[in-house]
Amino acid sequence: MGHGLLSVMQKLKGSTELELRIVLLGLDNAGKTTLLKCLASEDVSTITPTQGFNIKSVASHGMKLNVWDIGGQRKIRPFWKKYLENTDLLVYVIDSTDKKRFEETGLELSELIDEENLAGVPILIFANKQDLGTASPASEIAEGLNLHTYRDRVWQIQACSAVTGEGVQDGMNWICNNLVKKK
Repeated sequence: MGHGLLSVMQKLKGSTELELRIVLLGLDNAGKTTLLKCLASEDVSTITPTQGFNIKSVASHGMKLNVWDIGGQRKIRPFWKKYLENTDLLVYVIDSTDKKRFEETGLELSELIDEENLAGVPILIFANKQDLGTASPASEIAEGLNLHTYRDRVWQIQACSAVTGEGVQDGMNWICNNLVKKK
């Protein structure tokens, strides 16, 4: 029983905590499920592509984070929208090594930004797979995604590796700092 990345995580008792709905999205193969398992302290070696979606509840800094991992395969993307109601935060995961798909992932993200259900919702972008030598730096990805044009909300791009865990806790800290103030 490793205690995973977030030593603060434990099974939640009672329902007095602030409950936050966090949606975890990204293209297929971006590393969403690995990231989720990393957050939920599960063994990362047993992952299969997400057919529907799975929901994890994570306790962090006295809040409950409901993380929805919705598969990124094209045929189920139209269904994303109905899962976005009452979302407090969007976590968007990008494969930093997959330069061929930066344009596609940027388009998906800008479509999400335009969803009325997500108006003003803070965004944390994980530039994942930074442990690989071919990964683009987060700053370059931010530029490619035109993040500077998102003026109606707070956003953060965080370089990370879901496999090694590097950067993931930093992202969680940003979430907690930004959402606690907001609620």
